[in-house]
Amino acid sequence: MRKLTLTAAALAAICGAALATPALAVPASPAGVTAPDSAVSTVQMSRMEHRMHRRHMERRMMRRHMERRAMRRHMMRRHMMRHGM
Repeated sequence: MRKLTLTAAALAAICGAALATPALAVPASPAGVTAPDSAVSTVQMSRMEHRMHRRHMERRMMRRHMERRAMRRHMMRRHMMRHGM
């Protein structure tokens, strides 16, 4: 949860900085050579969102795996206690 909050704060800071820079601060380049800023940031955002989603799903799967292991261990202990092994 802490990493998610930190990531969300960093993402908000990046978006805020991108919106705060004036158009005059962008270096001059020949027309048609580079992609517009909005297209580049959209691609970067989708990659970042994809990475965040993937990490979330990995953590979720690992948490479920550990919960199942704990439940299996718990049930095995109950079985051992019940049958006196």
